[in-house]
Amino acid sequence: MLSTFLTLSFLTISCEKERLLTDKVDFEELPLNASGLWNGSDGSGGFASGNLFFPNTFNSDYQAWAGFSYTNHTDTVTGDYTNQFSSIAGSGAEGSSKYGVYYYMGVPDTIKFNVPAKVTGLAVCNTTYAFKAMKYGSLFNKKFGGDSGNDPDWFKITITAINQQGNDVGYVDVFLADFRPDDSKNDYIANAWTSIDLSAFGFIKALKIEMSSSDTGEWGINTPAYFCIDNIISVLEKAEE
Repeated sequence: MLSTFLTLSFLTISCEKERLLTDKVDFEELPLNASGLWNGSDGSGGFASGNLFFPNTFNSDYQAWAGFSYTNHTDTVTGDYTNQFSSIAGSGAEGSSKYGVYYYMGVPDTIKFNVPAKVTGLAVCNTTYAFKAMKYGSLFNKKFGGDSGNDPDWFKITITAINQQGNDVGYVDVFLADFRPDDSKNDYIANAWTSIDLSAFGFIKALKIEMSSSDTGEWGINTPAYFCIDNIISVLEKAEE
């Protein structure tokens, strides 16, 4: 079970009548070639699905990407850099074929909404790469809990809601791994999809995404800073007719 901690700023909530429409972003309509992944190599700078736009940065010199991608990969075994695009669950949320993958390069990325919306569900999961790195450690990152199993390690996503005026209205911390509990039996590295309700933020125009880890060094996060995202369900705000 993921730990989530929600922080709200002061919100002004409108009581005006609205015509409400539901939007579900599940990535299933997005095209894939034989590689089974899209990582921004076309230089487009991102992709749209439903009401949302997901930013992407691609460096053609190094064939490196950051921000959002999408995939249908299912490898739950390979725990290294060659397997950036697989969820540890082996599929998208609810067993679906396609899902998004986020890679954090030290600078927040922002999912933009075409129409203001209230997010009632957003599913997240560890990648196989991040899960295995935390569970077993590597030359580049530590095993979570350390040799004793008692190190209070953690790995989290911070999702900040942004309103139509461009102001932050609150954030939620989603822990993909948490070894801080006093009882080590409650330590976990998430291996399944979990949905988060962001409706407390009201109608918003964007979500800012950041990642952080207890295992951080001079050059930033040592833990592979990836997570999977799927089934973003929201209610769209529509002006009165």
